[in-house]
Amino acid sequence: MKIIIRTFFKTLRTILGPVMLLKEKLTRPKGIVRSQAAQQSADLQCQDLTLYQYKTCPFCIKVRQEIARLSLNIKRIDAQPPGADRDELTLKGGQTKVPCLKITVASGNSQWLYDSTMITGYLRGRFAGSEPCSASLTTRDTA
Repeated sequence: MKIIIRTFFKTLRTILGPVMLLKEKLTRPKGIVRSQAAQQSADLQCQDLTLYQYKTCPFCIKVRQEIARLSLNIKRIDAQPPGADRDELTLKGGQTKVPCLKITVASGNSQWLYDSTMITGYLRGRFAGSEPCSASLTTRDTA
């Protein structure tokens, strides 16, 4: 029975995954336009951010759409396949849950922000002028 259920969901992901990615591409919002200096400043700040994601996760798509809307160049890591990236998310972030935004602070430590709503709130607050949402930040020493 377990094999049948796994096969069903694997088939469902195989069929729906490309549809979800196509929908994301077709509905991608137009990014905000900044002055060259402001965009360079945003790009510099984005060097401290990494998004751990799964390509077809609806919550990850929500975050990627917000990143596109805010015209941000944030490094993205696919944490779905087993490997070093997934292990880092689990060991240093504390959970194998996506989306997760890794925020590296000046001291070299990292904060791990889970939940798509919290991540989009944080990004809006930091890059669109409203107050950042920081209630779900998980601080872990990763130095």
